[in-house]
Amino acid sequence: MRYWLGAISIVMVVYAAMSGSPAQVPKGTIIKGGVMNPAPTAKDYADLAKLPDWSGVWDPKTSDQNAQIRSNPPPWNAKAQAEVRKMFDEFRAGKPRPIIVNCLPHGMPSWMLITHNPMEILFTPGRVTMLGDGDGNRMRRIYTDGRGHREDPDPTFHGHSIGHWEGDTLVVDTNDILPQSFLAISEAVGVPNNGDMHIKERIHLADKDTLHDDLEITAPQILTKPWTTTRIWVRQRARRLDIVEGVCLQGSFIEKVDANGFAVFVPEERSPYGNLIAPD
Repeated sequence: MRYWLGAISIVMVVYAAMSGSPAQVPKGTIIKGGVMNPAPTAKDYADLAKLPDWSGVWDPKTSDQNAQIRSNPPPWNAKAQAEVRKMFDEFRAGKPRPIIVNCLPHGMPSWMLITHNPMEILFTPGRVTMLGDGDGNRMRRIYTDGRGHREDPDPTFHGHSIGHWEGDTLVVDTNDILPQSFLAISEAVGVPNNGDMHIKERIHLADKDTLHDDLEITAPQILTKPWTTTRIWVRQRARRLDIVEGVCLQGSFIEKVDANGFAVFVPEERSPYGNLIAPD
């Protein structure tokens, strides 16, 4: 359960208080399927300086994404291939079928495969966090504190990611991904993974301003074998290129002032067919 470990921790603290013993648990103590660690130390923060420099804003190399659609397609099974061929036909006919809709997250692995938006990467003790531009749903937590995958599955769009460092390479293992999360090769072509998808990544600097994400994607419901591919990100250090806040649904509202004089958002008026209604 998602909150089970937290409940156990509270019970332990209460027990420690009643018994007069300190409410601290030695680092690495196993607690019925979980590990509780104390707060990070000064050394934990100092160790971050030993990691490679991934600061700045990273832009995806979209020209390479597009090239790999032709040069390195996924090994689709027959059912997925038929759907992908239909989607390509619709795209060429000028009727692209958007697959990332209704403000749902891109999810994994689509975020790393097809995004046109930049990201930034934060190092903190025990975790690497990826923050994406576009909307508030683009965030990945990669745990590097030695934990394993969750014993009780709780699928999400981005899945559960654990990682470790091999030299200057971050090795990431991701599972527990919602079956509805797409394996996409463009913003108009991709299919849901249908479950049991597993992603391995090796993320590293190819040069001082180029980041490579080498992916191996296993999706037995839609692929005939694991698919290996690389995505390229280019660093922008200029402060004027900071990532800004993105809110997916904000464009569906208009700014007004209510009867009490407060600034508010109200839904745009639309016809039964979904068209905007012109203001009076």
